Amino acid sequence: MPKLSCSTISVIFVAQRTELDADGYARAAAMMVEIAARQEGYVGMDSVRGADGLGITVSYWTDEASAKAWRDHPDHAEIRDAGRDRWYSDYSLHVAQVIRSYDWKKP
Repeated sequence: MPKLSCSTISVIFVAQRTELDADGYARAAAMMVEIAARQEGYVGMDSVRGADGLGITVSYWTDEASAKAWRDHPDHAEIRDAGRDRWYSDYSLHVAQVIRSYDWKKP
């Protein structure tokens, strides 16, 4: 898990996958992780997906400008359009500022 500060911006993406083109989706998702990680202001990402296709991905950014730059990245925009076309039946996106963050690990 990424270390977060109280000024970190979280972009929370909740999406329902379709059953279309699973291989294409996997390739695109891997590419998005790689590209995001190279963006200025990227802090990290957490992602889960259930057997029913519902997934939650949270990306973390140092500030709102970095999060917006990721939103506007041309490769991200292209993949977003493909997602709307074939990989998602619906999604919601929420942007929030972290006000508190804790970590715990079993000793």
